[in-house]
Amino acid sequence: MLFATLALGLLIGLALGALGGGGSILTVPALVYLLGEPARTATTESLVIVGVAAVAGTMAHARTGTVRWGPGLAFGLTGAAASYAGTAVNGRIDPNVLLLGFAALMLAAGVAMTARRPAPSVPEHEAIPPQTSRTASPGPYLGLVPEGGSTAVATVVRTPTQASDTAVAAGRGRRAADRRADGTVMIALAGLAVGFLTGFFGVGGGFLIVPALVMVLGYRMPVAVGTSLLIIAVNSAAALSARVGHVTVHWSLLVPFALAALAGSLAGRRVADAVPAVALSKAFTVMLFAVAGYTALRSGLALIG
Repeated sequence: MLFATLALGLLIGLALGALGGGGSILTVPALVYLLGEPARTATTESLVIVGVAAVAGTMAHARTGTVRWGPGLAFGLTGAAASYAGTAVNGRIDPNVLLLGFAALMLAAGVAMTARRPAPSVPEHEAIPPQTSRTASPGPYLGLVPEGGSTAVATVVRTPTQASDTAVAAGRGRRAADRRADGTVMIALAGLAVGFLTGFFGVGGGFLIVPALVMVLGYRMPVAVGTSLLIIAVNSAAALSARVGHVTVHWSLLVPFALAALAGSLAGRRVADAVPAVALSKAFTVMLFAVAGYTALRSGLALIG
């Protein structure tokens, strides 16, 4: 039993550290079907395991500068209230219905990971460098440089299109502001959804967080992964605080599992550097579909019987 516990914890930690999410979604099925834990106890123990692994993974990513603390904390705190709501619903659901819902969640995670595309490897702070050439350049202003390449002050001639160009620039600024506002709303909604899932299922929700950070905030994948781990840690802590005193956990199983997951999450960063992200995602997606099918079959038969 101890060997199985350590092996499962290591596997889940590796997935969490390498992918920034997704690994946590295997914790509950592993605890229920392989280690014999009740469903509601498993979702609580999962919060401890995932939270510990996420904190360790966050620290590892922080050393390489791939964690955005401000947005990550804001995202996590947005979902804190929703995690309490998810915890309240968890206590009122039949365990088999809970596991059937978990199978649907794993299926959705597999679909989301299948649809995910690798982010471009362009630093997010990269900007178009200012023009340094002394020659004239096209645009609303024409800089006339004196002959001989002198750096003396040149005469600037304003073209007749200045007013229209200014209006275009103002329009672009308004559109950019609208996009930022839309992005804020989307991040808030994603934060609430992830918080509820964390409280209800005991998962981190990284399969939702990482795509949101990439598509809405434009983060590169390493930054999205590191920031995702911070968000998972915050959500797990909030959901766990709502369960303290209400659910009994088995520490003799939980401690070695959490320690193995911790070690796996630290090693996951190296795995991510050594193995192509596409290969990791494909292998993990196949595993998700397989576990989802097994969980749906077991819980469905239990409901019928």
